This record gives sequence, structure tokens and C-alpha cells, in this order.
Amino acid sequence: MTFKPWRHVPGKALLWLLNLFSAIALIFEGYNQGVMGFVNGSAGYIEAVGLGSDGVVTNSTKQGGLVAVYYFGAMFGCFIGGWYGDRFGRKKAVAVGSVLALIGGVLQAASQSSNMTICARVVCGLGIGFINTIIPAWISELAQSHNRGSSFALVFCANYVGIVIAYWLGYGLRNDTTDFKWRFPLAFQTVPVIILLLTVAFLPESPRWLIADGRRDEALEILAKIRGDRALSDPELEHEISQLDVIVANAKHPRYSLINMSFGRHSGLLHLGRRVSLAVGIMMMMEWTGILAITVYANTLFQQAGFSAEKASWLSGLCNTFGIIGTAASIFTIDRFGRRKSLYFGFFIQGAVLMLSGGLSRLGEEHPNNSGAYGAAAAAMVFIYTFFFAQTVLMIAFLYPTEIWPQEVRARGNSYGVFGWAVGCGTTTLVIPSMFSALGWKTLVVFGCFNFASLPLVYFFFPETLGRSLEEVNLLFTAKSPFVSSNKQEYERRLRDAGGDVLAAERSLLAEIDGQETAQKSASDEEIAATFKHGRVTEDLK
Repeated sequence: MTFKPWRHVPGKALLWLLNLFSAIALIFEGYNQGVMGFVNGSAGYIEAVGLGSDGVVTNSTKQGGLVAVYYFGAMFGCFIGGWYGDRFGRKKAVAVGSVLALIGGVLQAASQSSNMTICARVVCGLGIGFINTIIPAWISELAQSHNRGSSFALVFCANYVGIVIAYWLGYGLRNDTTDFKWRFPLAFQTVPVIILLLTVAFLPESPRWLIADGRRDEALEILAKIRGDRALSDPELEHEISQLDVIVANAKHPRYSLINMSFGRHSGLLHLGRRVSLAVGIMMMMEWTGILAITVYANTLFQQAGFSAEKASWLSGLCNTFGIIGTAASIFTIDRFGRRKSLYFGFFIQGAVLMLSGGLSRLGEEHPNNSGAYGAAAAAMVFIYTFFFAQTVLMIAFLYPTEIWPQEVRARGNSYGVFGWAVGCGTTTLVIPSMFSALGWKTLVVFGCFNFASLPLVYFFFPETLGRSLEEVNLLFTAKSPFVSSNKQEYERRLRDAGGDVLAAERSLLAEIDGQETAQKSASDEEIAATFKHGRVTEDLK
């Protein structure tokens, strides 16, 4: 009999432990982003990888490239991880990703050249591709629809905890003159993944994945446990299981292959290709708001505002600490105001404070006698940005791609979001050093413009998912038009025709799609038969 220690843990405590496990995984992701902000400025690292000499970076393009190549690995890891998670389960996918991340972390810490660093960061990127694809999907599958956002926000505090640990660790090592100054922080990233590897085997599998895999009894047992030790015959539990049962018949449909999903082939009224665009788009929008200019290059940012190197270092750690507070604050807002309103608020505030920060930095350059005051004001804007980014855009960008997919491809669908994250991170970390070098304070203004440009995109194309069950979300994308208003009208019509029964509306939608496919196949068969018959007649006449 398989050892399952989770059976002996109270249900609410088990859910808490699952969220803690997810948080540890996200600490690794956050730490890996934050640690490069410190390592990039370490004299030993700069010389070891050929970025410059005497602690001065002379090749900013290469500096950005060594950071960006990590996301190149994640671009591939997300799709492999999504496929693996849907095929073999969430637990095994997290384990594989953790092994890759562990290998990559060890190789980075032992790096002797830029080539070795590139290989190490690609391997580590493959691992984070697995982890970032699986963990958000796992969280959303465990949570109930009315508190999915707050559960997600609580776990995602860990992302900023990882960033903060990296910055304060770097600050503590700022006076070290040996290679330990940069090798130890890179080696320390292996701690969270070692914890993941040691604990993942003892946790229950995602009940939603088990349903899709045909293991209904096991799924029911786990779901009853994490919903608070309910009886297997509990009516609410039976209703939740019945919602999940709807997806089983469609799990192996051709529409869900990676290539077909990418182009929306065979998806009909489900419009999977449209969802791919939304998942990739929202992540790229998030990264081009300027967050990595603050997370990875915060030291550079504060030094350009007029602060000394030491003060810039502790300001960077303090600024990212505000991200933890912002993420925690989102617990109280994300499921109250919804996804769209949160994005409106976040993009507007971020755009405004970035432009103010850029303008204040410029005033500091023009009025050197008052540079201290202008620099302090510019820094305050960055703190405000970090808080509201963590409270709004960060949370929604990672949550949204997990909410818009049918259950049978939840992890695979979320991989498109991780792909967008990797592309957005990779491109911004590549160009940010050159932007600061060439544009200076104008860099912040450019990112401010990207924030304002995101507002109409959210308004026209991103439907609200607050309160929608993960099995109900298919009904939000059935209109031929990609505009939110058209899809909302179609959603309400279908729900009205089904007498307000969501399950009935989804069954009707799937039956309609199957009917269209059958009709198309029959028409195709008739066309082939007619063509064959015409050919025979023509041959007889000859």
C-alpha cells in the first residue's frame, strides 16, 4: 500500500502545508530574479564572466544577455513542463523542475567563465519554466472559485520574500572582497529547491488532475480532505466533483495538442487561440511596465538618482520589502474588486509614478544643489510603484493565465503565460542596461508609457474571471468577436438559455461544438465521395 502521510493531517492544515510548499517554490523564483541585481555589481563576478574590470562594467549588452539567457531556458521549460504536468501529474513535474534548478544553481555558483554561466543559467531557466508553469496551476486547482485570488495572493507573497532575501543577503556581503561575495548568493538559491525535492513526495496530487487522469476515487478523497475533512457524500463536494467530471470526455481531443492550441485549430467556439494571446499578452504587459528595472537593476536606478553605492544597496532591499506588503495587501482586494479593475488601477498608478520619478531625476540633474531632495522624491515614487505593482498587476498577471483554460489542459495552457513571462523578462533584462546607459532618467518615462498603453488592451480584450469556476470559464470566450462586450453578451445568452445552470450551459456548448465537428466531417466525406464519383464518371466517358 502506498504511503500517504497527508491522510493523517487535518484538512485545513494540509491545505496550509500545500500553500507553504508552493510558497517555497516561489521563493526560489523570486530569489533567482533578485540575486542578479547584487551579483551583477560584484567585482569578482564582473571579471570572472568578462563584463569589465576593477568592478566596472564596460559591456552592458553582455551584462543584460547573461541575465536574459535564464529566461531563454524558461521559454522552453514552460512548454515541456506544461506537457509533463498534464501527462504525469503536478508532483512529478515539480520534482523534475527542482532537479534542473538545483543543477543550474550549483553550476552558476561554480562558474569559471561566461560560457559556463550561460549554460548554468539556461539549465536553471528550464527548471523555473517547469516550476512557474505548474505551481500557479496547482494553486488555482486547489482553491475554490470565490477565494482563488486571495489564496493565490497569499502564496505569491513568497515571490517577493525571495527577492528581498536576495537583496538583504547581498547587502550583508557588501564589504566582502573575495569570490564568496557572489558565489555564495548564487549557491544559496539551491536551498529552496532542495526543500522541494525532500517534501514533494509526501504531498497529495492535485485532485483536479486526478479527475482528468481517470482516478476519481483518489481525487474525491483528497478533495474531501482539503475542503475541511468533509464526508465523501457531502452535497457540495459531490457538486464540485460533478463539475470536474464534465471535462473527462474531452481530455484527449485533438484541439488540446500544443500546435493546435497555439493556432486555435479545432477549438471552434472555445477559441483557444484567443486565450493563448491573452495568456502571453498579459505576462508581457506586466514585464514591460518596468518592474525589472527595479527588481534586477535597483542599485543602478538609485545610484542614478544621486545616492551613494551603499545607500543604494539598502534602499534596493527596502524597496523590494515593500513588495511583500503590497502582495499581502492584495489578499484583501483581488477577490473584492476583480481582475479588470485591479489592472486599471495598477497600470494607471504605475505609469504616473514612473513618469514622476523620471521627471524628478531629471530635475536633480538640472539642479545639483537640490539633487538630494529630488533624489529622495524620485526614490519615494519607486517605493509607491513597487507596492501597487505587487498589489495589482503582479498578482493578476500570474493568476489570469491559470483561470482561462479548461481543466484538462490547465498546466499546458498556463505554459503560454510562462512563455510570455520569459519573453517579457528576457527582452527587458537584455535592453535595460543599455537603456539606462543611453537614456538615463528617460528610461522610466518609456516604461511609464507602456503602462498607460496597457489600459485600453485590458478594457477591450480581457474578460473578468472573478467568481467564475474553472469549469465555467469556457463560456466567457464563445463570441466570434474578441471584444469583451460581445463575449459578455454571448455568455449571458447561453446562461439564460440554460435556465441559469452553468453545468447545463457548458454541456450545451460542448455538444454544439461536437455537432459542428460532426457536420464538418460529414461535409468533408461527402465532398471526397463526390470528387471520387466525378473522377470515375469522367474516366468511363473517356
